[in-house]
Amino acid sequence: MGFLNREYECMPREELKKLQDERLKDTVRRSYENVECFRKRMDEKGLKPEDIRGVEDLHLLPFSYKQDLRDYYPYGLFAVPMKDVKRVHASSGTTGKRIVVGYTEEDLDMWGECVGRMMASLGVTDEDIVQVSFGYGLFTGGFGLHSGAEKVGAMVIPISSGNTANQIQTMIDFGATVLCCTPSYAMYMGEEVERLGVKDQLKLRIGIFGAEPWSENMRRQIEEKLGIRAYDIYGLSEVLGPGVSCECEAQAGMHVWEDHFIVETINPETGEVLPEGEPGELVFTSLTKQAFPVIRYRTRDICTLINKPCSCGRTHIRMGKPNGRTDDMLIIRGVNVFPSQIEEVLLRVSGDQITPNYQIVVDRVNNVDTFDINVEMSESFFSDDIKSIEKLERNITEQLRSMLGISAKVHLVNPKSIVRSEGKAKRVIDHRAGKI
Repeated sequence: MGFLNREYECMPREELKKLQDERLKDTVRRSYENVECFRKRMDEKGLKPEDIRGVEDLHLLPFSYKQDLRDYYPYGLFAVPMKDVKRVHASSGTTGKRIVVGYTEEDLDMWGECVGRMMASLGVTDEDIVQVSFGYGLFTGGFGLHSGAEKVGAMVIPISSGNTANQIQTMIDFGATVLCCTPSYAMYMGEEVERLGVKDQLKLRIGIFGAEPWSENMRRQIEEKLGIRAYDIYGLSEVLGPGVSCECEAQAGMHVWEDHFIVETINPETGEVLPEGEPGELVFTSLTKQAFPVIRYRTRDICTLINKPCSCGRTHIRMGKPNGRTDDMLIIRGVNVFPSQIEEVLLRVSGDQITPNYQIVVDRVNNVDTFDINVEMSESFFSDDIKSIEKLERNITEQLRSMLGISAKVHLVNPKSIVRSEGKAKRVIDHRAGKI
């Protein structure tokens, strides 16, 4: 279990709090002076930068939202002159205007260090060969993992995503020992490795996966198919990119780098700050970002915080796996449904009879919502008799009705019949848009 910057990663909590206090005051001052949106919201609350004396006053500050990035598109939330911005990243913009974030030279160095800390905590060293199969370009994934690998001195294969056959051959030929990509793409590559019969030619030992939710069942299957230990990471472009938090080798939650970020959980309805251990919406405040600071940014991710000592020796707070989002909620026949609830049921009732690949399909027929869930059977269960398949479908249907309060039609489908993704998996297909 390694460290990139032990002094900060293991800093006593009292010293960490003092560091956060000073950095928060500086961030608030810079944001007030340079970011119109933030200044307006502070003024509306009757607040001045000098009113914020430290972390204990964080709750006084206004929230910020993803919509702000669209309203002030593209550069209206930047806190430095454009000549100081050395790189921008952005979302795809498929659901509206792109969200654009910027980095100074110092920001890029800090980002690399955060990801480097993460990699060191998972045992990545200067002897490793890291295959980065996240997309490069405006998406933050590829560049983020690339710079972190370089921070620990590892060799990088900047292959980006796509062309799975080439990914696997490169992995074999170049001797990759670490794989970085989305968990759904890792699962797809694992299936292809099995089909090709080349698992014994791989040298992989570590997988670093993020950018989408994934279950413990999927983790186990990826580890088995690729012969690795798989780790979870968390990040979002608005806050930094990958590297905001990550598991260590203890795999007991994801450490948030608190010398760079303050994390809170709030009641998503009231905005009230919640006590540690109570699930709520994650809210992040950056402490060291120069070009694009964020203050009390509402992520919409729901999870819990853990502030107990970790066996790895790091003192930074941990967050559990996000178990849903306030904005991925589906309303079906008047009932609130989260994809994470469905995944929980599938994990609980299926054993090894299904794979982690599923898809939720919602439509509206004759003014009534339809609710179908397609779930892939495993290769071993696919050959079973029809009665066993029907029995499992009924079992899943009953468990879902108990969990959700409404009925869904469960369809066990053939292995590998759900389209695989080389990026983020598409779990929900909602055809109701525009239908009355």
